[in-house]
Amino acid sequence: MKVNSTELQNNFGKYLMLAAREDIVITRNGTEIAKLSALNDEGTMRGMVPGRIREEAEDYRYGGRKASYEEFWDLSQNSDERYEYIDGEIYLLASPKTMHQRALTEILVIFYNWFQGKECTPMVAPYDITLKRNPEDINVVQPDVMVICDLEENLDENDYYKGVPSLLVEILSAGTRSKDLIKKLDLYMSCGVREYWIVNPLNKEVSVYLFEDRNISDNITYRKSETAQSYIFAGLSAKLEQIFI
Repeated sequence: MKVNSTELQNNFGKYLMLAAREDIVITRNGTEIAKLSALNDEGTMRGMVPGRIREEAEDYRYGGRKASYEEFWDLSQNSDERYEYIDGEIYLLASPKTMHQRALTEILVIFYNWFQGKECTPMVAPYDITLKRNPEDINVVQPDVMVICDLEENLDENDYYKGVPSLLVEILSAGTRSKDLIKKLDLYMSCGVREYWIVNPLNKEVSVYLFEDRNISDNITYRKSETAQSYIFAGLSAKLEQIFI
């Protein structure tokens, strides 16, 4: 199947699910630029070349090889750098740029004010979230913003949160686009997260995904002067003109 880049961006959830059955060839101005494919047996994407998606994913991969959770833990505990561990690969988190931090600050303020007096708590990176597809498949991520509704009952003896947040927000950058759009979307969907916001400062868009039964139930992309709305928290909204100042 072929799809142009604009159509893919506007309906990413739809084409992500279709890619499980057939390769999606992405075009721009009639030229083939990339391929979206299902995971192979090694847990990596087939294709995703020669376009930008594959190239950007490589920029933040640490060491370019599979690593055990123990290797990741030793590295993260003995380094001042920030890392994520997804599907057996370690990713170095680069220092965010100004555009990223402005959007992060605005979203955090909106969420903080809205959740005042409510049972759920918004948190901000750096804060480790451990997600498991199964007991052996351990992943550790640091979403930009997370909404946690079961904080107190899921703190371990070392004060680390071990539950599953209800809502997660990732703010895209040029180097993390494929990881946030593909790997993290699949991880969050598979591990019981209910809602996922993908904030794109470059295009000034916010895509909101609703997950039910570990599948994409609904999604919508907000643009320009629109207001992003939460699916699971009635009344929680964010004006794009406020996020992208």
